Amino acid sequence: MSSRVLVALGGNAILQPGQKGTAVEQLANITHTVEQLLDIVEKGYELVLTHGNGPQVGAILIQNEMSREQVPAMGLDFCGAESQGFIGYMLCQVLHNECMARGLKKDAVCVVTQVEVNPDDKAFSTPTKPVGPFYSQAEAELRMAQRCERWIEDAGRGWRKVVPSPEPKNVIEKEVIRELVDRGFIVVASGGGGIPVCRDAQGRLYGVEAVIDKDLAGERLAQDVHADTFVILTDVPNAILNYNTPHQMPLGKVTIEEMEKYVEEGHFRAGSMGPKVQAALRFVKDGGDRAIIARLDQVLAALKGEAGTQIVSEADQE
Repeated sequence: MSSRVLVALGGNAILQPGQKGTAVEQLANITHTVEQLLDIVEKGYELVLTHGNGPQVGAILIQNEMSREQVPAMGLDFCGAESQGFIGYMLCQVLHNECMARGLKKDAVCVVTQVEVNPDDKAFSTPTKPVGPFYSQAEAELRMAQRCERWIEDAGRGWRKVVPSPEPKNVIEKEVIRELVDRGFIVVASGGGGIPVCRDAQGRLYGVEAVIDKDLAGERLAQDVHADTFVILTDVPNAILNYNTPHQMPLGKVTIEEMEKYVEEGHFRAGSMGPKVQAALRFVKDGGDRAIIARLDQVLAALKGEAGTQIVSEADQE
């Protein structure tokens, strides 16, 4: 029986630092990404993909702002849906072309995915997730006064709007996604953490102004599709202790207990490696075989256990 892997792609898999974000640039980056991923498909792994969308949604928000006088601006749920669609289009097109070039009889499909969150999640009363472009303090204060938004100063680079980042509770399309994977499709789903939705008293869905962490949503989807391994690909080869100090140390194979100890010691920043470690831990604690944090170009070696940070249960470690 083949092993099922859910891969969460970092933003650098689609858009590199310093690039403008043109279609040509993003397609070139995705082609390079897909070439690495198809290496694992050729080895017999069943592949499910999710991805980030931060730069793309940021660009959509700028377009909204600049065209506000001519075209109504859309909420974050619509922006997330839009970005899922065009990133999914690019991934599926490149997957189709590269599979054809390799003689792989595989089809890819994108499922624009809704992810349910709790309307009582405390994140809605304490927004923390920065989105969109940077503005001056004066511009931020004007928007706060006019639109009842919350803005913060972001690391000396300017002011940014912050929105809630609630916990993912349920992938609405999970049964459809699982059926597609079971039938042999490469599925792209839950991009950018999915479209955040809640239910009203009658059980009807409605979109909310929020951003779900894509790695936490990816973990939820990995459980739903019965993945054996959850892989988070980023721009560093490992989770690292004492990061960016003379005493930094990359982590290889670690148990849940060891990783939780490192989390308690504060080794992983909330806005960077923290959510990735949290999602990886959650997957293994929820019964997954193992979770991996690795660099894109090491994905095959990481699945062989030869690269990246490998989080396993105590029993597996022994």
